[in-house]
This record gives sequence, structure tokens and C-alpha cells, in this order.
Amino acid sequence: MNAREKEAYLREYGLMKQKGKPFFPYAVAKDSLMAMLVVLTIVAMSIIFGAELGPKADPTTTTYVPRPEWYFFFLFELLRVIKPALLVPLATIGIPTICMVLLLLLPFYDRGPERRPERRPIATTAGIFTIIAMAYLTWLGASAGSPNEIDLKVAEKYNPGKLVVAQSGCLACHKIGENGNDGPGPELTDIADKLPKAAIRRTLDNPTAPMPSFAGMPENKKAAMVEFLAQLHGE
Repeated sequence: MNAREKEAYLREYGLMKQKGKPFFPYAVAKDSLMAMLVVLTIVAMSIIFGAELGPKADPTTTTYVPRPEWYFFFLFELLRVIKPALLVPLATIGIPTICMVLLLLLPFYDRGPERRPERRPIATTAGIFTIIAMAYLTWLGASAGSPNEIDLKVAEKYNPGKLVVAQSGCLACHKIGENGNDGPGPELTDIADKLPKAAIRRTLDNPTAPMPSFAGMPENKKAAMVEFLAQLHGE
């Protein structure tokens, strides 16, 4: 900012200051009134609607679907997009931390006198892009299906078995494609190259601990599960 711009800025600031009102008590009173209104609204909603209580937590379940609060949906969806394990720390720690640091340091590196959005194209564009990106990721996270899903493309006749495998808790211990966990069970992406269909069936009925037995599963679901697993071949 040169001397001429600084002088014009100070002159405009002085005129606006003369027309304005002191922070106390005017701004304090309005902020206090709004804060009281928000608190009363929350109290009224808690009295009228009550707290939503779900079923008791079961630490032994393998089919629980974790869902974050709505204001973390954008980060939840970002983790779904970034699948490689090496990049997960970048998505969970790196990106949010960098954004928070840039936001906190904004008054120090943005020293321009202009505050009108149309005169600050770079800052305005960056702000709009950030809002749109977070809103889009939030919408995707809110409308996303269960993480207990398998992304592998299979023939239509194997889709029932894929659904049974996804809903039976298999992904809690096994990995299929990009979905699931890396243990304690082996990866099932190429299980058909290691075990024939009959062996897969026997394993489901008489597994090795800690895998649960599927002997009591309805026959149609078990058959669909075996058919799906028996066609999983590695590339």
C-alpha cells in the first residue's frame, strides 16, 4: 500500500467511524440478545423433541456402521475418496490442519486494504471454491450408502451373494478389492485361486477361530455367498 492509498483508506475509515456506534453497549447488546435466542431455541427443542437415543452399544458386533456428525460428513467422504492407506494420514490430519493454519494466519498474509469481494478476485474465488467443495463433499457424505459395501463389479447373478457378504460382517476381518480390513483374516479378492467352491463352503460351516460359523445361515443366502466368493479370481 503506497502513501496515497493509505491516506485515502484512513480518511474513509475516519468518516465511517464518525457515523458508527461504539462497540459497547450496542454490539455487545445485540450479540448477547442473539446468543440468548440461540440458547432458548436449543432448550425449547430439547424439551419438545427430546434426545434421540439409539440401541445400547454392542462391543462384540462386526456389522456396526459408524457415521460421523453431519459437520464431519465432508471429511468422512474425503476418506472414502482417498482409498490408499498411505494417503489416509494426509486426509485425516494433513489437509484439515493445513486449512486451519491458513485460516488462522489469514490476517497476517492478507494485508490488502480492499474488502469488497468483487475487488478481490483471488480470495473470493478461493472462498467460493472452498464452500462449494465442502458443501458437495458434505452432501455426498450424507447420501452415501453403508461403508459395508463391496465396490467390485461382478455379473448380475453374483450380486445377491455380494450383498450377503457385505452385510454379514466379513469386511470387518477380510479385504475384498479396496473394501474391508487387512486382517485378522486373509484377503478374499483372489480366494477362488486358493480354494475351490467346496472348500469355501466347508470353511463357512466349520471355520477356524476367531471366524464365526455360518452353518445356521439360510441355505439360499449361504449358496449365494459361496457363488460370489467362488468367482473371485486375481488379475
